[in-house]
Parts: sequence; structure tokens; C-alpha cells
Amino acid sequence: MAQKPKVDPHVGRLGYLQALVTEFQETESQDAKEQVLANLANFAYDPSNYQYLRQLQVLDLFLDSLSEENETLVEFAIGGLCNLCSDRANKAHILQTGGIPLIINCLSSPNEETVLSAVTTIMYLSSPGSGSHPELTAVPVVQCMLRFSLSANARLRNLAHIFLEDFCSPSQVAEARSWGAHSALGIPLPRTEAPQEP
Repeated sequence: MAQKPKVDPHVGRLGYLQALVTEFQETESQDAKEQVLANLANFAYDPSNYQYLRQLQVLDLFLDSLSEENETLVEFAIGGLCNLCSDRANKAHILQTGGIPLIINCLSSPNEETVLSAVTTIMYLSSPGSGSHPELTAVPVVQCMLRFSLSANARLRNLAHIFLEDFCSPSQVAEARSWGAHSALGIPLPRTEAPQEP
């Protein structure tokens, strides 16, 4: 488990956040990286930290972490982005730096919290004022939301319904339904047994 960064208490918030970023970049321990990224994601919840997090390029750190093989790092990174993207400047940064495909890829994560944060992040990024980003409501994303709308998990099911009703047109939903299994997202797994011969 990572120890708290050694920071002079008089350095303040920026100094503490800088120490966290430095520790994340320098540590070899996966556990320490996970703990630091979780702390940064929690700091991302407070709007008074947004300027510092932008200054320290934490948004890029979160975006880079979405490509990690470590599912825990991905979970904390998408959670941090979800916390940050309600802010206009943070949203613009995510959209301008190519964050959309990385976030959409999180929809296929086996980690439920990662998927929930990814859906919420996509909704924040799709909100009015974000400009035209059709990839946020492309057929594969809408198909994914249609599947999520049937989930046993009430949180995921409800988020998917909100996305389909508030961010998609009826024609987009109809098109996604008609495409069925023609998309890379949601391709069924191959059968493990050979079909019976007649």
C-alpha cells in the first residue's frame, strides 16, 4: 500500500496534487499506482481542484490510463474523467484530445463500475454545448446501450434508458435495433461445442 506523499503542509493543494502525480509517474508498484489514481479521481470530484488538475495534466494521465491492462487503473481513470467532464473546459479537453474512442472502449469492460462511469461520461460529453460528436451516439454505442437497457443491474439499466431517451433520436434507436449483430460491439462468443450433425 502506498504511503501518503511527503508534502510540506504549507505547500497547499497544488503541492499535494503534484506529489500525487509525481508518485504515480515514479512508482513501480501497481498497488501504489492504483491508490494514487483513486486519490486523484476523488480530488476530481471537487470543482475547486479542476484548475490544478488541468495544470498538472491529470486529464491526460486519466486518458492514458484508459489503455492500461490493469482493470483497476482503468476503473479509477474513467471515474476521474467522469468526475471532471461536467466542467466545460475539462469536457473540451477530453473531446479535443481524442478521448472519445478510449471512453467508448470502456463500455466493453468486465468491470461494472468502469462501464457505469463510461456511460455517465458519454452522457456528460453528449450534453448540449459539446458540439457535434456523432461518434458518441454511433450505431455501436446505441446498440450497446440497448443491451445495457436489459441489464439485471438497475443502475446500468436506468442509465442506458436515460441515454437512449435523452441523447438519441428515435431513428438512431431504430437503426441500432435493425443492425442487430452487424457491429463489432456485442459480437456473441463462439459456441464451445460443435453443432450436432443431422
